[in-house]
Amino acid sequence: MGKYLDIVKQVLELEAASVRALLDKVDGRVEEAVEIMYNCSGKVVVTGMGKGGIIGRKISATFASIGTSSSTVHPAEAIHGDLGMITKDDVVLAISNSGETEELVRLLPIIKKIGSKLIAMTGNLDSTLAKQSDVVVNTSVEREACPYNLAPTASTTAQLAMGDALAMALLARREFQPEDYAMLHPGGSLGKRLLKVKDVMREGERLVKVLPETKLRDVVVQMTETRNGAACVVDPEDNIIGFFSDGDFRRTIINDPNAIEQAVEEVMIKNPTTINENKLAAEAASVMRGGKTKFSQLPVLDDNGKLVGLIDDDELLGL
Repeated sequence: MGKYLDIVKQVLELEAASVRALLDKVDGRVEEAVEIMYNCSGKVVVTGMGKGGIIGRKISATFASIGTSSSTVHPAEAIHGDLGMITKDDVVLAISNSGETEELVRLLPIIKKIGSKLIAMTGNLDSTLAKQSDVVVNTSVEREACPYNLAPTASTTAQLAMGDALAMALLARREFQPEDYAMLHPGGSLGKRLLKVKDVMREGERLVKVLPETKLRDVVVQMTETRNGAACVVDPEDNIIGFFSDGDFRRTIINDPNAIEQAVEEVMIKNPTTINENKLAAEAASVMRGGKTKFSQLPVLDDNGKLVGLIDDDELLGL
């Protein structure tokens, strides 16, 4: 058992050292690569064979997740028609540790003919790929973690780390903000936490907004038709003066069955708790669930204090 633990530790140490060694290889060419991708009017097309191609797909996905349009092309498929996916407005990021991968090298003259910029990520600065590229990102490693120095291990780890580094440099160059990340990740828990109230609130025809003199019967009809659990009571200038929920309705009718004919101002909650539309959705969830009084819905106001929406707990699931 002990000998396998030693192997695992040796591999981790070697690969960690390979990544640390990249620090001495980072120079102005890396900045040039970032600028080329930043100024790209098309997309960043990542290509590579074998393990390099797998790493390339992850790098491409990371680019896309932080606002850099990106796709992948398999070199073998490219020479059989997929080159049509590359245009002159694109930047090609080609990954090959040796820089002599046959399928990749065959693409180079065609990429030049198309007019795309070419960035090489390679461990061989004297390779065909490096010599035909516009800029070279050095990801060379002293040796693979494989005892026979054959299986791509340390080299692919270095490529992955450099890809992440380039992506984060692009993120900084684009001044990419958490709000931008949330827009591109609406389905993830992290993205949801970064969404603003205005991104998830109910508004327009989905918002029940009534005047104080509106009969309770008519308020309930509107709530039912829009499938809302609450109505916001406003004055003619859209200043909120009250709030009425389906829970309030049930309690009111139990106490007085004839209250259905009353004006909503007689039974509404006055001076309700509200939230600004520019607050984070996570903050709305905290307000609605964190106090002694729990809220299922919360009126949303703009910076001028006017009612603009309603946030429902259903929109905050997972926060």
